[in-house]
Amino acid sequence: MANKQFDVVVIGGGPGGYVAAIRAAQLGLSTACIESEAYADPKGEVRLGGTCLNVGCIPSKALLQSSELYEQASHSFVMHGISTSGVKMDVATMMKRKDNIVGQLTSGIKGLFKKNKVTLLPGHGKFVGREDERWRIDVSGETVEATHVIVATGSKARHLPGIPVDNKLICDNVGALSFDSTPKRLGVIGAGVIGLELGSVWKRLGSEVTILEALPDFLGAADQAVSKEAWKVFTQKQGLNIQLGIKIIKVETGKKGVTVEYESGDETRTLQCDRLIVSVGRVPHTAGLGAENVGLELRPSGYINVDQNCRTNLPNVWAVGDVVPGPMLAHKSMEEGVMVAECIAGQKGHVNLDTVPWVIYTHPEIAWVGKTEQQLKNEGVEYRAGQIPFAANGRALGQGDTTGFVKMIACAKTDRILGVHVIGNNASELIAEAVVAMEFNASSEDIARICHAHPTLSEAMHEASLAVDKRALHF
Repeated sequence: MANKQFDVVVIGGGPGGYVAAIRAAQLGLSTACIESEAYADPKGEVRLGGTCLNVGCIPSKALLQSSELYEQASHSFVMHGISTSGVKMDVATMMKRKDNIVGQLTSGIKGLFKKNKVTLLPGHGKFVGREDERWRIDVSGETVEATHVIVATGSKARHLPGIPVDNKLICDNVGALSFDSTPKRLGVIGAGVIGLELGSVWKRLGSEVTILEALPDFLGAADQAVSKEAWKVFTQKQGLNIQLGIKIIKVETGKKGVTVEYESGDETRTLQCDRLIVSVGRVPHTAGLGAENVGLELRPSGYINVDQNCRTNLPNVWAVGDVVPGPMLAHKSMEEGVMVAECIAGQKGHVNLDTVPWVIYTHPEIAWVGKTEQQLKNEGVEYRAGQIPFAANGRALGQGDTTGFVKMIACAKTDRILGVHVIGNNASELIAEAVVAMEFNASSEDIARICHAHPTLSEAMHEASLAVDKRALHF
């Protein structure tokens, strides 16, 4: 019996994979997508959406929203004249809501596959070989053939040696999104995006949270003005105990929970907690792909080598998302998936890594695109910067949330925008204007000439553009 044949086979159904499959099908290519993970689906069926949708971006944002509403009801409503008492959080209901959102979106992707005539192939996909210019791929014992293959197998949580993750007492992102109760004492290893977001969730719900970070600087990738403001808010106002420059010595579990022994400077300390989250980054997931069967070129770190259009060293084999170098962000993966599908169809795809936005969904939110001020100083680039606090913004005052600012950096010679950095309410939404501006090489003067609705938070972006030229109107 002849093997199933497709123009395009995508290995992996995460953000990069499912979007690549849909776009390829839209362009008239017969397309299949291979996915093996069920992510604790109650029926045991494979779930599309990858880590992001199932145990990452989406469920974490659901928990962040629930915990933020609880925080507001408990402490912030009073400023509006709203009296509340006896506010309680039902963790089980919060988790059920999160699971329902995930289920709705994963089933939605299956509906999109049906709409666009993408064939879902449940199972583990790996390369077998190449024959008659077609790639042969094993899918859990069945062989399919494809002219083009897109590898989109994503990433997995990085674990530390000697720290066994059981997702009960010691958790990575999977276990940390499924707590059945609020731990009295929560330890977090890693003060990056995941550590700060999940630490914030449980802090709002009553946990005593201690975050241990190996690096000496807090949020080193962010602009220093942003990281300084974030440190003040998280540690002084919100009460997160964040310790920097930490070296983990030993982690043990016992009747009292989890014991973490660590070095801080010249001092050895012990942290006792009920649960521990290990959030020290992610690594590309290429094990079991069969790369050795076909000579697919991997870096020692596990990343797949690709060119600017995500072509690998093999003919008609492409790779997108977390398995290739670049930021491990779902939206970057999606853009690469679209680009590759369009390149396969003979079009010109496009992804500009310089204008990929970064977002941390804490409260306040943190978002940026482009260069930081310290990067420009190190590169010797002459620049001008304008910074406007939300305390000068009428909408922020009306919302009762004036934390943070918008900072815009432009080239001193050309006025072209080089970077925009936001910390504050709805930073994740505000950054989109900056992305559009930078993608089309806009100047700060271009933003200054755009009429922004009043009163809105986006006016802070307008004022920051004016401040670049020292002509802000409201600050």
